[in-house]
Amino acid sequence: MQDVSIYITDREGAQHEVLAPTDMAMNLMEVVRSYELAPEGTIGVCGGMAMCASCQCYITSDHQLNAKEYDEDAMLSEAFYVRDNSRLSCQIPITEDLHGLEITLAQEV
Repeated sequence: MQDVSIYITDREGAQHEVLAPTDMAMNLMEVVRSYELAPEGTIGVCGGMAMCASCQCYITSDHQLNAKEYDEDAMLSEAFYVRDNSRLSCQIPITEDLHGLEITLAQEV
């Protein structure tokens, strides 16, 4: 499988079905940016280094994701609007396992 379907609810509440390539070493934050689902400069401010939480999202489906590493966990402990299902989208690589993933972008701080 080259592309996976991901369902993203933007900060305005609109849901988008997007195709994300599994063969380009992208992460979920980069997919959101490439589809322009958040205003420029409001997501991925740190460039995907798990240092700003601007790409925080809520995982709303039952997918098994890669485990949180220390940097992501530390950043989420300092972020606003954190929930039990919060993740930094920059830390979620696009793989075939994400097909059908559903997320909601966290509100902007």
